[in-house]
Amino acid sequence: MWWPLCIFLLCSCLATATAEDSTCSSYPCSSSCDQNLPPCNGLIFQEEFDSFNHHIWEHEITAGGGGNWEFQYYTNNRSNSYVRDGILYIKPTLTSDKYGEEFLYNGNLNLWGSSPANLCTGNAWWGCERSGSYSNILNPIQSARIRTVNTFSFKYGRLEVEAKMPSGDWIWPAIWLLPKHNGYGTWPASGEIDLVECRGNRQLFDSSGSPVGVSQMGSTMHWGPLWSFNAYPLTHSTKTLDGSDTFGTGFHTYALDWTSTNIRFYVDSELILTVDPGTEGFWDFADFENAAPGLANPWVNSGNKMTPFDQEFYLILNVAVGGTNYFGDSLVNQPYSKPWLNTSPTAATDFWEAKDSWLPTWNQGVNNGEDAAMQVNYIRVYAHDETTYHFRER
Repeated sequence: MWWPLCIFLLCSCLATATAEDSTCSSYPCSSSCDQNLPPCNGLIFQEEFDSFNHHIWEHEITAGGGGNWEFQYYTNNRSNSYVRDGILYIKPTLTSDKYGEEFLYNGNLNLWGSSPANLCTGNAWWGCERSGSYSNILNPIQSARIRTVNTFSFKYGRLEVEAKMPSGDWIWPAIWLLPKHNGYGTWPASGEIDLVECRGNRQLFDSSGSPVGVSQMGSTMHWGPLWSFNAYPLTHSTKTLDGSDTFGTGFHTYALDWTSTNIRFYVDSELILTVDPGTEGFWDFADFENAAPGLANPWVNSGNKMTPFDQEFYLILNVAVGGTNYFGDSLVNQPYSKPWLNTSPTAATDFWEAKDSWLPTWNQGVNNGEDAAMQVNYIRVYAHDETTYHFRER
């Protein structure tokens, strides 16, 4: 559970841990503090999901997705994001369940809102208002994306999340981090840290026949001077489970250890990725001098080898569906083929009109449809001597 704010931060709505504090109100603490209790044990953020705390988590409200032309829109609705028995559920549903199927083809999805609680949070890619047509339907899936951008951010430390990934064709869950201030410019110049991403398909394979669906997860860091020079392949790793076990059949612990010298990613305590750019930093690590001749180095004045990963990042949890990026056209799905091409101008329509193939894999009639939900048991962030953080309830 969350410790009351007055205990956690001695009634301060804003805490920054940068030096030893003998009162034990922030980490790191003096030796006289009880090292078994927060914040002296380094625990600076704890979410056990005893309830859905709207003072901590902000819902994004947008149809723009993440620029991948995904097939969902994000909203604040208890059909899509809710807490029960200490578990957070983020579950995709059908837009037609709320508005009817004809709405997809000729309706108007207006997310602008009229008060601080329901304002559209992302207008990019026609995210605040769209109209449907028979060739370009409205987003056929409704889902949730929540974040701590206005409440909690941290630089350096250990993040642990225990979660169960959704199972169901073309579902795309993610637990990730973005910089609070974009200190080095727009994406990806200021970086992105993906703790875990996964594809929900039970029978999805790459061109060599290796499974890349819900039995596989990935951790990734995105960075580069421009979106067209994103060097994420140098900082990406996957973990694949053997046999019938998948990341959707049980809970697993995903963690990262982030310091001023490297970032390490773990799954169930197994190290799967270590990122150390070397003493010259990420610009030289990717050899951008030759790969992107003439482009300015956005990190040149930093002097920190971990730049752009030397600033505070905030947490994001979401469940997307489809899109024209993450599910490559070369992937092989069984027992039916991927129903859209990423190059198709009617990708969302093609996806929706194949619902008789993919929708049964979501098991909507079983367990309240929660096989298709990302389930999160807890989130914990621990500090160390280098950590800075800010926490403030909304």
